[in-house]
Amino acid sequence: MELKINNQIKQFQADVLPIQDMLDIEIPQKQNGIAVAINNTVIPKSNWNSHLLTDSDTILIISATQGG
Repeated sequence: MELKINNQIKQFQADVLPIQDMLDIEIPQKQNGIAVAINNTVIPKSNWNSHLLTDSDTILIISATQGG
């Protein structure tokens, strides 16, 4: 499966992949304070285990930062 994650093309072996599994692979160290949008739709964190990614999905991972 090919996914576009933050404007980079990535290849995965699975045909479908839950968001949480993709995050565990891509950013295992920091998963607090992030938001995920799939094809321009924000997916609530409560759905990350059940929402399945499919070939050609476009994913945007946004990390919150501190400051003012």
